[in-house]
Amino acid sequence: MDHGFGALLREWRSLRRMSQLELGIEAAVSARHISFLETGRARPSREMVLHLGEVLDVPRSDRNRLLEAAGFVAAYRARPLESGEMLAVRQAAEWMIGRHEPYPAIMVDRHWHLLGANRAAWHLLGGFGLAEGDSFLDALLGDGMRAAIDNWPEFGRHLLTRLRAENAAVGGDAVLEHAIARVASDATLASASPRPLPPFVPTRFRSGETVLSFLSTLAHFSGAEDVLLADLRIELLFPADEVTKDLLLALAGEGG
Repeated sequence: MDHGFGALLREWRSLRRMSQLELGIEAAVSARHISFLETGRARPSREMVLHLGEVLDVPRSDRNRLLEAAGFVAAYRARPLESGEMLAVRQAAEWMIGRHEPYPAIMVDRHWHLLGANRAAWHLLGGFGLAEGDSFLDALLGDGMRAAIDNWPEFGRHLLTRLRAENAAVGGDAVLEHAIARVASDATLASASPRPLPPFVPTRFRSGETVLSFLSTLAHFSGAEDVLLADLRIELLFPADEVTKDLLLALAGEGG
């Protein structure tokens, strides 16, 4: 596989479904120049590489690859969450997750590794043997958690849509593609009810005779120029019915 700048640029342009003319218009350069960059007849400046990466909405890690392929030093770092430079990020994430009690909240990276969670989330996930650093995605596709999801066919189809969208956004990722293949091969998804779609697809966890029903919202950090930070997601779960709400409030009271 050709990993030169021209080939990578052409690959990202194709992923974003843009012609050379369309990319040229968006980037304020001629389609001829885009063609020359892709064929190697012209060499881009560092500023042009960064500009095209911005126009094509290329993830920071892949913008680094574009820069390196063009002969430049990578521009974007991946700082550990524990570093001093990421203090404001940690504080913001901890504030969001902590203030979401008594409802579950988690923080994950691109591959759905658990980087943080509040007490309500650990109470929910602990029964599946999950700990910080583990892959929530692997657990979700494992027999234990999947069996506990009461509406797996509907949830699984929604999960497949989300995984495909996340994979497309980053231009293809081996971990996400493997997960997509696992979900797509599940024959039970075809049994999802064809009835009119509800406003949202809840996640329904069953524990014995009790079913907890959640809806969720995703948050990310805008203005991220760090590779890790750009991939961070905070997922906040809310009760989708009164039974779930009352049970979560009761559990919080017991733990408080």
